[in-house]
Amino acid sequence: MQETDEPLELVERFAAIDIGKSGLVVCVRAPHDDKPGRRRQEVREYTTLTTSLLALADWLRSHSVTLVAMEATSDYWKPVYYLLEAEGFTCWLLNAKHVKNVPGRPKTDCEDQGVPPRAVA
Repeated sequence: MQETDEPLELVERFAAIDIGKSGLVVCVRAPHDDKPGRRRQEVREYTTLTTSLLALADWLRSHSVTLVAMEATSDYWKPVYYLLEAEGFTCWLLNAKHVKNVPGRPKTDCEDQGVPPRAVA
C-alpha cells in the first residue's frame, strides 16, 4: 500500500443505517455537548414506510447530520437512499461484506445480540 499526503477528513455528525426488508436500525454519532473530545450516539429503529422515512429525515436534520452511510443486502436500500438524497443528505452505500469484516469491530446488530428489533416510527 502506498502512502499519500491527502488531508484526513473527519465527519463531525453522521448516521449509519442497517437496512432490512421491513425495518431500519439507525445510529447517529455527534460531538458530546458536555464532554469536549468525546462523542455521543443515539440508536433508533424505523419502518420502511414513506412516512417513517420522512420522520427519519427530520430526526437526522434535527441532529445536523451531514453524511449518511448505509448497508443493505438486496435492493432494500433504494427507497431509503433516494429519499434521503432527495432530502439533501450525502449518502454512501457500503458493501455489507466489507463493513462486517473490519478488523477489531465486532458485529453488533440487534439480532446478533439476541435483542428482537422493534419499530419506533
